[in-house]
Amino acid sequence: MAGPLQGIKILELTSVVLGPWACQILADMGAEVIKVEPPRGDSNRTLGASRNPGMAALYLTCNRNKRSLVLDLKQPSALEAVKKLIAQSDVLIHNNRPQVMTRLGLDYEAVRAVNPKIVYCGTYGYGKEGPYGSKGALDDSIQAVSGIAMLNEMVLGEPRYLPTVVADKTTAMAVVQAVTAALFHRERTGEGQEIEVPMFETMVYFVMAEHLWGMTFEPPIGTAGYTRLMSHHRKPYKTKDGYIAILPYLDSHWETFCQLAERPDLLEDPRFKTLSDRVTNIDDTYEETGRIMATRTTAEWLDIFGKTSVPTIVVNTLEGLVEDPHLKAVDFWQIVEHPTEGTLRLPRFPMSFSGTPADIRQLPPRLGEHSVEVLKEAGVSAADIEAMIATGATRAS
Repeated sequence: MAGPLQGIKILELTSVVLGPWACQILADMGAEVIKVEPPRGDSNRTLGASRNPGMAALYLTCNRNKRSLVLDLKQPSALEAVKKLIAQSDVLIHNNRPQVMTRLGLDYEAVRAVNPKIVYCGTYGYGKEGPYGSKGALDDSIQAVSGIAMLNEMVLGEPRYLPTVVADKTTAMAVVQAVTAALFHRERTGEGQEIEVPMFETMVYFVMAEHLWGMTFEPPIGTAGYTRLMSHHRKPYKTKDGYIAILPYLDSHWETFCQLAERPDLLEDPRFKTLSDRVTNIDDTYEETGRIMATRTTAEWLDIFGKTSVPTIVVNTLEGLVEDPHLKAVDFWQIVEHPTEGTLRLPRFPMSFSGTPADIRQLPPRLGEHSVEVLKEAGVSAADIEAMIATGATRAS
């Protein structure tokens, strides 16, 4: 059964993680995605473990359910070919700075002239109308400018980037949300439109949902920063033999926790009586919880709290995720056979649709694997394709 976006054709002009991962999510949900790559290929084709050149781990995890078309957009024949594809597409997604798309002749006005109903999505560092609009950006720079790095300074004593490309992937999900909303609007009205999904604004929206805190009010009635999250005691608790994650957050959680931990006296402590009290005295709350957790093994605590409503769970390693019993039970890890890369492990699409399930229909393509077939489908003649191959405007694997 096809995914919910079956019949939607997306032209992807992106690289690295943000754009490719956004387009993979849309592809997993059934959209047809044509990935337009420069002759050297997407830069993430070279990042991580690999069995063959151009098919490295980071590429493989961000580019399934797509076809690869190589086009050197600086050549007129390639630009003409991409315009043929634009005429047939529902969505164009790019992560170039707006000035680059203008130079290429692929800004929204030029694209709309070819296909007025297209949904045109640009995702890049900063909104083009602001003073940062011409700056390049990658995940680290956005973590810095959006406040994420300094959140770590408030806890760890120095600015640090999170060890995940959180800005890229969060913005990617915003791209999916924006594109699907624009497609819904087009379904009702027939109107295409331009979408801008800037990383900076998206991540400030993300970070400040909880951290605006006292600055929610004007004039401010407190500082920024959600108190509970800023405690340096907020981390997995050490047990007798390892670590455990537990958060007796709500008042009902705290009551259960104190009773089962054999510390009913804490229920009468004025520092901990309500959720508000515990957040106000968060360092004391975490320290007291930590002292309790250190008295038993991880397995003992999991047995005590595992069937309660108190959030309690193991602390996984990255390698441990592969063997996690829950992920195994829900068939999260898909073992597939790639025609050139051999046996691969890929995560399945995490959301479920009862009537239109998402799935892995096509494995990550080799560079230019589908160039000839996509160009033929776009109406480019065989002779012109041969000429484009000869000039390097395209390539076939």
